[in-house]
Amino acid sequence: MPAEPIRRVVIVGGGTSGWMCAAGLSRMLDRRQVSVTLIESEEIGTIGVGEATIPTLQTFNGLLGVDEAEFMRETRATIKLGIEFTDWGGLGETYIHPFGVYGLDRPEVKFHQMWLRLRQAGIDVGDIGEYNLSHVAARLNRFGFRTGRSTLPDLRHAYHLDASLYGRYLRRYAKARGVSRREGMVAAVNRHDNGFVSSLTLKDGEAVEGDLFVDCTGFRGLLIGQSLGVAFEDWTHWLPCDRAAAQPCESSGPLAPYTRSMADKAGWRWRIPLQHRVGNGYVYSSAHISDDAAVARLADTLGGRPLADPLLIRFKAGCRRSLWERNVVAIGLAGGFIEPLESTSIHLVQTGISRLLLLFPDSSFNPSLAEEFNKGSLLEYEQIRDFIILHYKATTRDDTDFWRQCRDMAIPDSLRHKIELFRAGGRLFRDSDDLFTESSWLAVLLGQGIMPRGHDPVADAIPAQDMMRALLSLKAAVREAANVLPDHQEFIRSYCAT
Repeated sequence: MPAEPIRRVVIVGGGTSGWMCAAGLSRMLDRRQVSVTLIESEEIGTIGVGEATIPTLQTFNGLLGVDEAEFMRETRATIKLGIEFTDWGGLGETYIHPFGVYGLDRPEVKFHQMWLRLRQAGIDVGDIGEYNLSHVAARLNRFGFRTGRSTLPDLRHAYHLDASLYGRYLRRYAKARGVSRREGMVAAVNRHDNGFVSSLTLKDGEAVEGDLFVDCTGFRGLLIGQSLGVAFEDWTHWLPCDRAAAQPCESSGPLAPYTRSMADKAGWRWRIPLQHRVGNGYVYSSAHISDDAAVARLADTLGGRPLADPLLIRFKAGCRRSLWERNVVAIGLAGGFIEPLESTSIHLVQTGISRLLLLFPDSSFNPSLAEEFNKGSLLEYEQIRDFIILHYKATTRDDTDFWRQCRDMAIPDSLRHKIELFRAGGRLFRDSDDLFTESSWLAVLLGQGIMPRGHDPVADAIPAQDMMRALLSLKAAVREAANVLPDHQEFIRSYCAT
């Protein structure tokens, strides 16, 4: 006889991750067959400062059937076309990691290989960023929806949003689709003889029973860590930042359609423009600067009147060795954390939900499902980890102990191999499930000064003059396409302003 289906899903913890999970499950599961209950306590705060996203959030919102203008209005969102990095490769250096692709590939050779060939021949065809529409539009502070067919690179976008407002938006969405919310703190985790969680006892004595439990309790890892004892693998030897100070301020100046990441003496600072305020933060290593000094540095660089007191967050970069253990699945910070440098936190919540739905169990909890979930999750965390490490390793800075440590540190073999391949001939190979595309790797590698010694010899088969004319024509077309887009602030005013 087949095993009984899962009837009761219990999500522990609210915030963005908990309510994203509740919204996704309520949308995809038959509520007549599966009940979803979320337990959260107003006494427990949420992190709520991860305000920048990547384009994959459009997929999640599309899955929910969310209208983009409504979503942006409710979360006070603005457009994000990429991230501007300042002082990362070296002091005084700036580059943008944009969404979308650089140029147009030919069937036989990648675009960047043609660009490299001309550059190495001494032919000036401009910065490679001039061939990315998102990059050029970001520099011009422009954004709009393109219509009709085009042979130009795509204009890809994500969002800057108020994470706490997004959580509330999803809470309304999920409750309207049958999710039951229980207010309260978990006082005890009760388990069957086989180690599976059977129920949770709340502080007021109420017992909440379930078949499948989703741990969205943040860094505490109440179920996956404290109760089931799943170990956490520490990555601070590669990612030394372990603190963040966050503080919003009033808006000032143009509404930029990109995130700013400014390397500092002991870490880096972010600046994220929303419709109603600017999010600011300093991610830093407590071994290289005190909390008080970091908060003072953040205050000195706000650029506007502060709207709240600074919030201090302690964290450790790393990942659980198992994110699905018995009948508990960890989503978000409960499963792992990689600092917010490339805005991947909400994405990891999203893919955790998608992976859970793809492998949704029955009451037998076949071990192969958890094994596949853990395999895919760990690979994804490790791939993102390597991309973040690249930003720290690829620096020439020697002005502080922090940057000397980052420059000289040993790195994972997987990352070392990728860098060496690129140095030799500009070759980039991406695993099929890697979040970051070849264009993303290209942006950071070139942006931080890792320039290939050679190029793909296939590019030599194309006459240099023909190649130069094609590239310069494409560059002009990209610039023209960006110039006709509306100003970003005007787009927000007409499309989704509150």
